[in-house]
Amino acid sequence: MSRFLRDELLGLAPYTPGEQPSERKYIKLNTNESPFPPSQKAVAAAAEAAKSLQLYPPLDGGELRLKLAEHLGVSYEQVAVTNGSDEALNFIFKAFCGKSSPAAFADITYGFYKVFAGLNGVPFDIIPLREDFRLAPEDYFGIDRNIFIANPNAPTGLKISLSDIEKIASSNPDKITVIDEAYVDFGGESAVPLISAHPNLIVVQTFSKSRSLAGARVGFAVASPEIIADLYRIIYSTNPYNLSRTNLAAALGALSDGDYTLSNCKKIIRTRERVAGELKKLGFRVLESSSNFLFASSPKIGGKQLYSRLKSEGILIRHFDSPRISDFVRITIGSDGEMDEFLKAAAKILD
Repeated sequence: MSRFLRDELLGLAPYTPGEQPSERKYIKLNTNESPFPPSQKAVAAAAEAAKSLQLYPPLDGGELRLKLAEHLGVSYEQVAVTNGSDEALNFIFKAFCGKSSPAAFADITYGFYKVFAGLNGVPFDIIPLREDFRLAPEDYFGIDRNIFIANPNAPTGLKISLSDIEKIASSNPDKITVIDEAYVDFGGESAVPLISAHPNLIVVQTFSKSRSLAGARVGFAVASPEIIADLYRIIYSTNPYNLSRTNLAAALGALSDGDYTLSNCKKIIRTRERVAGELKKLGFRVLESSSNFLFASSPKIGGKQLYSRLKSEGILIRHFDSPRISDFVRITIGSDGEMDEFLKAAAKILD
């Protein structure tokens, strides 16, 4: 690092994304991407929008924001469109958290929460998951912190109920409760219907997973009109043209093709359940997933060793060095053919 970096950022540990290697072709089961291509409606809409790239994109998400509001059953003023859900999360930290307004999140959850807290100078409390990796809602009751919960959680894939979310938000009325629903379409239940009754609740979603647009970087936040206005204050103070014309068009096309999204989600869920069953036959412990990945460990081999052996076989999965989960690996659900290759390699390694 240079000698010009601000002292406050010297200890910042950046988020570590999943590998995107180029030295050889891998079966990529490490970054929770969809195995399916984007909807043809999304591709066609993006191609048409590319003809007007000499012009700035519409502000406020344009037609996408309007259609999202209709799709979600909320008002236009309750939706903010962002450059991926990560931008929404970062701006939420920036807008509502600070030295006098700390954050709280689980010890095993999406790694960007800790990074965004550090980047924005926000103190935070770590609340450990229980021994079985479940989030206990009562651990968050009345803690008077800005709470960030991934539901379903990553990397565990476990979920909590809407009634638990309501209890958490209600018990911390003077702080925000953020529900990060990146994987909600694979078996979770969205908290968007709770927004009107809980003015401190924010729901964040993405087009990256279920709608096959990880490369487009489109996300959104749903909350009270007042909170959304605060977020747009940050957006307009950072980059008012935060989404390109092609990205907005691709997301709008994907949103209009709900049958394609639903079909793909059903296929991923079927494959997930099949692979979970096969892993259990191999002796793996597999957590009950409501996401597009599995979190599993084997008594026969450590997580890091399994990751390394599979990589040598041309298959990428994700391993985390955190002590509590060092024996586990996270396995994205790919196509049926990819998962067959993974299972074949895993059985060979265990033998």
